[in-house]
Amino acid sequence: MNKKIERIIDALEKHEDMESIEILEELGTNSPDNDIRELTSKALVRKNVHDSLKVVIINQGKGINDLSPVVAMSTVNEILALEDKTEAIKILDDTINMNDIEEVRENAKSVKSLLTLSE
Repeated sequence: MNKKIERIIDALEKHEDMESIEILEELGTNSPDNDIRELTSKALVRKNVHDSLKVVIINQGKGINDLSPVVAMSTVNEILALEDKTEAIKILDDTINMNDIEEVRENAKSVKSLLTLSE
């Protein structure tokens, strides 16, 4: 992977503004490149704010719901590694209870079960 792309994703992860989340979602999680989607999903999880976690938890085809098992599992592992999992658990609960897509709900249930077991 191009080092410039890695540095851009790292820089966007460190920014605290909403625009950085929007850029990571629009360009990173929609990339045809698995490596870019993986790095982007990890960066969004490490931000650990409501809007960034929503991207990787509730969206079909992104984060824990990515078609690539490598991207999905690395996102799950990043969520498990969070020091403060409060917001992730809240979004997982909301997804389980309110999302219209069965596969997304099931993935959220699985991740929540893993979080429960890891505590």
